[in-house]
Amino acid sequence: MVGGLMQFLVDTNVWLELLLNQERAEEVRRLFGKYEGSEFALTEFSLYSIGIVLTRLNKDDALARFVADALERAGTGLVRLHPADLGRLLEVRRRFRLDFDDAYQYVASEKHGLTLLSFDADFDRTERRRKTPAMVAPKA
Repeated sequence: MVGGLMQFLVDTNVWLELLLNQERAEEVRRLFGKYEGSEFALTEFSLYSIGIVLTRLNKDDALARFVADALERAGTGLVRLHPADLGRLLEVRRRFRLDFDDAYQYVASEKHGLTLLSFDADFDRTERRRKTPAMVAPKA
């Protein structure tokens, strides 16, 4: 689906890996270098979680740059669940033994037909599983 159609839901931990320049940041850079920004989405839940983490670290400027770069310039999609989706979220949480935030990401990826990109191995015990950035953007 090259050409700007959303195809990946990027989990909070992937964004934070890059924003905090952690161990796998280069893997995330390769990912974002290989695809158009409009091929990615993040959940509203992730956006606010990233905001909480960055502002607690006094990185307000990093949050402002992230919003400007990812959402405004690159065209990353923003998706959300509605209250009617809560039943499915709770079902997924119980069935796969996920935390609320992981169940949210799972149901959002399912609802919007997106491949979930995450470093969280908890998704490996689900039906949809997950991909890591290196799986979809391997080293050349």
